[in-house]
Amino acid sequence: MNEPILLRKTENGVATLTLNRPQKFNPLSEAMLDALQAELDEIGANESIRVVVIAATGKAFSAGHDLKEMRDNPTKEFYDHLFAKCSRMMLTINRLPQPVIARVQGIATAAGCQLVATCDLAIAADTARFATSGIRYGLFCSTPAVPVSRNVGRKQAMRMLLTGEFLDAQQAVVEGLINEAVPEDQLDTAVQALVDGIVSKSAVAVRIGKEMFYKQQEMGVAEAYQYASEMMACNMMSDDAGEGFDAFLQKRSPVWTHS
Repeated sequence: MNEPILLRKTENGVATLTLNRPQKFNPLSEAMLDALQAELDEIGANESIRVVVIAATGKAFSAGHDLKEMRDNPTKEFYDHLFAKCSRMMLTINRLPQPVIARVQGIATAAGCQLVATCDLAIAADTARFATSGIRYGLFCSTPAVPVSRNVGRKQAMRMLLTGEFLDAQQAVVEGLINEAVPEDQLDTAVQALVDGIVSKSAVAVRIGKEMFYKQQEMGVAEAYQYASEMMACNMMSDDAGEGFDAFLQKRSPVWTHS
């Protein structure tokens, strides 16, 4: 219990945040949310970091909020504070300049499933399972519903939310909750391949692209096209875009000036 609840390793432009309360199935307690928020805030301001990986120790990725903590504080004020803190952390992931990958080695339920759905990308072991399980305990998973319903088709999202049923990893791929399911012993290799594929691209284009992607989702089609056109024109004015086009025309590999 003396170990940090959240581990961080930064190497070769990749920051890995590892939930480290395996005996409790890595709950998103107040302390865990605070630790994640602090690290994400620092990472967002660090241009040398290109990609973030969120991982976990033990059998579970995260079983969601700490139910004991919630029952020990049975006030509306505490619940408002807890869910606002969780929502802020999830929004920080969306607004982070760097892509965030969930490395899912075990079950992800309730707010843990919310965390997977919130990450920009997710790769899971083929033994992992996912559920919005609050309904089993008399609580509709309202905040997990926000990212889940933006990743999974409407009817499948409602089935998850109304029944608490588990999706296995392969079904989670089919439904769009995660990108890929691989044998557990290949999980690190698959995550690294995805990391490498992102890091090899222009940091400017990745940053602009992530911001554009989430903002346009909240717009009508005409407004989204107007916004996307403006972002694309700005992107074209970057040194990296010029280098990328020149490299293609000259049949050579690009050398990015912003990395």
